[in-house]
Order: sequence, then C-alpha cells, then structure tokens
Amino acid sequence: MKVDLTHYNTGDYETGANTAKRILWYLVNALVFDSWLFPWSSMKSALLKAFGAELGPGTVIKPRVNIKYPWNLSAGKNLWLGEGVWIDSLAPVRLGSNVCISQDAYLLTGNHNYTITTFPLIVKGITVEDGAWIGARATICPGVTIRDHTVITVASVVTKDTESHGIYQGNPAVLIKTRVLRSPD
Repeated sequence: MKVDLTHYNTGDYETGANTAKRILWYLVNALVFDSWLFPWSSMKSALLKAFGAELGPGTVIKPRVNIKYPWNLSAGKNLWLGEGVWIDSLAPVRLGSNVCISQDAYLLTGNHNYTITTFPLIVKGITVEDGAWIGARATICPGVTIRDHTVITVASVVTKDTESHGIYQGNPAVLIKTRVLRSPD
C-alpha cells in the first residue's frame, strides 16, 4: 500500500468557528500578531479576547506571535509569549499563570495518522501548568501536559507528559534534574 493524499480530508474535525470568523482572524493574525507593526500587548490581548480567547491580566505578547485559533486558547495571569511563538491551537491549549513561552517555541496540537493511507488528521490539546518555562525553539507535541514549574530547555522536543519541577532537555526531551526555586536575595 502507498499513501494517497488525493483522498485526504480532516474527517470530523471542526475548527470551532465559521468561515467568516476564521478569515477575519487570519487577517488580524497576519497584520497585528505575526508582524512587527503592533508591539502593544494590551491591544493584542483585547483582540484575542474578542476572538474568544480567555486571558488573565498581565499578558505580554511580543511581535511575530502566530496563534492558529484564539477561541481554543486559555491562559491564567502573567503569561509571556516571546517573539516568534507559534501556538497551533487546532485543539484546546491551556496555559497556567506565570507561564513563559520563549522565542520561536512551537506548541503543536495536530498530527497525522501515518499508518492509514489517507493520512487522517489527529488533534490533541496541550496543557502548560503554572510557573512553567518553555525555552526558545522548543516544541511541545500534541496531547502533552507540562507540569507546574517545569523548565523545557532550548530546542527540546517534548513528546510525553513531564513531572512537576522537572528540567527537561533533548529530542526527545528527558528529565535531567529537578528545578529548585529560591527567593530572590
């Protein structure tokens, strides 16, 4: 057997919004979020909320952030999204409070079933719990939960749930040590 993408379809997947809303969001995302033209986090937060995102106060959104479907995004307070972050929110993405997602990190909620000739779409949500830090250029795969206060180091690829307060590194990411927090001096 061979893969035959002429028969590809998304099956019963629904985006969660009608065509007009998706097109309007794509325009807003391209002009305001995935650009350097509008650096104001308060304006970006208001736009995300207008499109259905749930955001706590203190959200910081740097330039060139790409969010697939804001109506599938929820976050607690003090969220930080660095330059070039891509949240591919085909499924729900839940971000806790005091979460930092660094430059060019990728939260990936979609994949394909490579065992079926039509390559059907598979979507699974992502959860990043309170106090977690996703390092620059890290990738979080579909269905993963990043536990509270976990650190994902630069360019790591997380394919499985993490432990609380873990520091993970590599591809695939593995636990390398425990994060010990202390008060500032």
